[in-house]
Amino acid sequence: MANALMGARGAVDLIVDHAKTGLNTAGEMVLLAWDSSVSAATDIVRGRFSWDEFFEQAWFMTRVSLLPTILVSIPFGVIVSVQVGGVAGQIGAQSFIGAVNAIGVMRQAAPLVAAIMIAGVVGAAVTADLGARTVREEIDALKVMGISPVQRLVAPRLVAAVIIGVCLSAVVATTAILTGYVLVVGSGSVSSGTYLGAFISFGQTLDLIMAILKSAIFGFLAVIVAAHKGLNARGGPKGVSDAVNQSVVLSVILLALVNVGITQLYVMLVPQRLV
Repeated sequence: MANALMGARGAVDLIVDHAKTGLNTAGEMVLLAWDSSVSAATDIVRGRFSWDEFFEQAWFMTRVSLLPTILVSIPFGVIVSVQVGGVAGQIGAQSFIGAVNAIGVMRQAAPLVAAIMIAGVVGAAVTADLGARTVREEIDALKVMGISPVQRLVAPRLVAAVIIGVCLSAVVATTAILTGYVLVVGSGSVSSGTYLGAFISFGQTLDLIMAILKSAIFGFLAVIVAAHKGLNARGGPKGVSDAVNQSVVLSVILLALVNVGITQLYVMLVPQRLV
């Protein structure tokens, strides 16, 4: 009996410890997001923003994520067109395939695929870079010299990730929609006019605005998570690898949850076009 009580108490203590750690991590990320956002905005206004670091990081993010993003977008467009086309053919609604691309790709796939690329490719690189600087005590050296690591390292990466996230979302949307168009129209399932007509009828300007907003938010969150894990890496190379793994997993989970919340709010507030 006593052993059972001790085991139950140990399990409760473990849960409580994990909850406290999670709350502390969330609070630290909120503070990091605030500090980096304020630093970026203030430095840009005052002309002290590190544009060299920004362009270097933007080019790096583009170089490592553009090709994987295109390669992921092509099969996604094929899958959507084939699956939806098969169902639409069974119910005699082939003319609505273009509408599915307008709704599914524009609202969901484009920002989410871009976010996964940012979290999995860019976020891992940011965590590894900052983590390596942390374990080599370069971050501490910056603090000793009176230089803020958030201002010098995190803020430029944050601005770059937001802009590149929006650009990658446009790449995903363009690639997936063109792939679906070529596959559906090329196979003779529907005519070009029917496909484009359904796309235009069901697509809304707010869909594009929402896709841009979601991409910017996803890029912002992914870099905040990556920067936090990198700046708090401990234990040498193993600690850096653990930080990279935690960063990718946490980013993907967080982005999925945020995507559900934003999508639900959008559906509730924006009237959906039926014709």
